[in-house]
Amino acid sequence: MWSSINMSPYMSITAHYVSKDWTLKSKCLETAFTPESHTAVVLAEALQDGLQVWGIGEEKVVCITSDNGANIVAAVCDLKWPWISCFGHNLNLAINNALNKEKNKTDRAFGVCRQINGAFSHSWQRRQQLRKEQEQQGIKKLLSLITDCATRWGSKYVMTERILTLLPHIRKVFADDRTRRTLPTISWQDVSVLEAVTEGLKSVSEFTDILSSERDVTISSLLPLLHLIKDTLKEKESDAKLTAAIKQTILEQLDSRYDNDKIIQLMRTAALLDPRYKATHVGSIDLDYIRTQLEDEMVLFWKQTTSGPLVTVRDSTDDDDAPPFSQSQPSKKKKTLDSLLGTIRSASVATPEQRAQAEMANYLQEEVVDGETNALEWWKRNESRLPLMAKIAQKYLCIPATSTPSESIFSKAGNVVTRYRSLLKPDKVNMLVFLSNNL
Repeated sequence: MWSSINMSPYMSITAHYVSKDWTLKSKCLETAFTPESHTAVVLAEALQDGLQVWGIGEEKVVCITSDNGANIVAAVCDLKWPWISCFGHNLNLAINNALNKEKNKTDRAFGVCRQINGAFSHSWQRRQQLRKEQEQQGIKKLLSLITDCATRWGSKYVMTERILTLLPHIRKVFADDRTRRTLPTISWQDVSVLEAVTEGLKSVSEFTDILSSERDVTISSLLPLLHLIKDTLKEKESDAKLTAAIKQTILEQLDSRYDNDKIIQLMRTAALLDPRYKATHVGSIDLDYIRTQLEDEMVLFWKQTTSGPLVTVRDSTDDDDAPPFSQSQPSKKKKTLDSLLGTIRSASVATPEQRAQAEMANYLQEEVVDGETNALEWWKRNESRLPLMAKIAQKYLCIPATSTPSESIFSKAGNVVTRYRSLLKPDKVNMLVFLSNNL
């Protein structure tokens, strides 16, 4: 959901799928004008309309990824579609809640950071002096200050980390400032708080970016990443009290947002279908259940798309088709080892259930591949060997772990509905945003 510059409300829907050549695709289906109150009923109808326009049956919806808004969650529940919450929103909410819980300790330090940013943003001379200070220290990649934004994921960590990095240069610029304006002063207590906050957040700062890619498989990495976060955020003896409190709250928040059995089941299934993880993060009991479910899906897929039994034919030897011996033959053909052993043309017929079980067994028996391997490229190379499993992998590995693709429509739409084009009709907005995203 987003609003244009003239506050007209729209809902954009993106569709994600793995193509036949095993490329992850992302398309903007529709940008619908939604002037009514955004109730669950209205949003559910808008979602259904978005699929109907393209003739997409609801049975083809593997999952929907969105934020945790109560209205959109209720709409998806009413539609009975599988749903997973955006990892980026979840992590950002966990971090913000952890910082809000320690608000009495962090408010002053964050306030000083914003004052420092303001002092530089309103003076080109200070910004120029900050660059010179870095150049004098031999720093090749010059840095600028960054201000946090409530809607930008991880911006508080970026702001505090940048302030601490540039603190010596900032103090030098302030010391040389000859204006009579009162400049913000950062105390050692503020520095201690910022260091504690940075220490608590740095281990999770990059995780959102990792799972925000539109070109790589992300849903299968969600479960391993959550396990990694738990290990990373374990309290250390060297942690300050504030750092330990922030880590603990983030863990509690993430646990509460991923305690749904259906979501956990989806994450386990996707991880199992990724050759980089397979059953590494799935317990033996859960593995048996997921394995059975996937085998059932393979059998169902085969029955819906194929007729007749699965037959594996062994190629015959030249001797198999040789005519029987007769007096008229000029010479006796030399027998081969196969003919001596009585090899004949054979055909092995496997039921869909047997084929599904065999593919699953072969897949799980193989070692996991390197973490840098492209999962879709691996499936492309092994599709002929595991045809049924490959189709199920195509089904699940297209799910995005974050709502970044639809979030990015906001910025693109801002270039379409500008203040000079604020009177565009909704149908024109829909067409222009569609072209901007898909071409």
